Amino acid sequence: MTRTVRAVDAGEPRDVFEALRDALAGSGPAVVPREAAESLNGQEATNKQNQQAEPDTVPQNVALVIETSGSTGVPKRVALSADALLASAAASAGAMGGQGQWLLALPAHYVAGAQVLVRSLAAETEPLYYGPGHFDAVRFATLAAALTHDLRYTSLVPVQLARLVEAVEEGATDVAGALRQFDGILVGGQALTSQLRERAERAGARILSTYGSSETAGGCVYDGVPIGTTTVREVGGLLEIGGPTLAEGYLGDEGRTRATFHEADGHRWYRTGDLGRVDDGRVTVFGRADNVIISGGEKVLLDSVELTVRSIPGLDAAIVVASDDDEWGQVPVVVVAADARRWAGPDALRKVRSTVAERVGRAAAPARIVAVDQLPLLSSGKPDRRAAALIVADTDADTAAATSANEA
Repeated sequence: MTRTVRAVDAGEPRDVFEALRDALAGSGPAVVPREAAESLNGQEATNKQNQQAEPDTVPQNVALVIETSGSTGVPKRVALSADALLASAAASAGAMGGQGQWLLALPAHYVAGAQVLVRSLAAETEPLYYGPGHFDAVRFATLAAALTHDLRYTSLVPVQLARLVEAVEEGATDVAGALRQFDGILVGGQALTSQLRERAERAGARILSTYGSSETAGGCVYDGVPIGTTTVREVGGLLEIGGPTLAEGYLGDEGRTRATFHEADGHRWYRTGDLGRVDDGRVTVFGRADNVIISGGEKVLLDSVELTVRSIPGLDAAIVVASDDDEWGQVPVVVVAADARRWAGPDALRKVRSTVAERVGRAAAPARIVAVDQLPLLSSGKPDRRAAALIVADTDADTAAATSANEA
């Protein structure tokens, strides 16, 4: 059996909420939250154009289709069943202390945002919507003050949490009160540095760091512990996830579905592509297996380098990408925004290199720091690593051209 598909403008999250209500109940079509084309950056717009045409129907059990941004790979359309979505919502409520009211501060076309709506539906509460526009700490605090349920939750990415913490540290008492009133704040999408977490907790925030993806109906590991009946195992250094929240697969891509989801030991597993380990049930994620370079004959996990760089005060938004190098093969390069331009000098580079060398290894020490007027970001707020790598490559080309001209 099949059901029809309905694309919904994610810029109107209340419409997504209503459409999901019907989809989860089985009385409406499957929902595809879709971002407006004008809000996409160039790479994302190209990715969307390269997507296959939306299907007329999907399997009857599919309630939500999440279209990924393709920030480091080919875009995908992840099909999630009503059972998987509701299992995720139930597991989340169990881990957070109960069902409550949510403030949606993430885009509804990403799984973390859509799951805020699903959790609200499961709790039979009305979410509050941040709406369009750049994230502003005072605006967030004003909206948070309108929450009425005994249990209050929100879901953020690290850069949003950092803006809130910075406002508190600058004396914004209303923002401090807003942070303290939440019974739980999920933080995911990127690795959360221990320094930012400590600052947030000093401000009174109750933080849960999440790990998961669209293929797992969002976060399924909180603070390193699988929630609900989720199971995580390590196979050859890579993490695999099993449990009731797994996606059905990728629409229109049976080959990728077979390669990513598989049966083993009587269970269905999702190959995450993430490097990590599991010790006594606790999950540690090292980074993407496809974000590793060989520098001077040694493997370097760029995610680990970036996490370390971001732990340095003033570099919490830095992006680390690879650059070709005649001597070492490839080297890490740090990209910073204009407001962190002071880090582009030789003294700052020495500090960054020594910090990374001490914590990650000498081969991981960044070769240089590139300052840009504005960091390239996807519409979700995540770093656009492809764009950052192109910026570094262009900088390398300009430097080479200048060197050649001087030698001539």
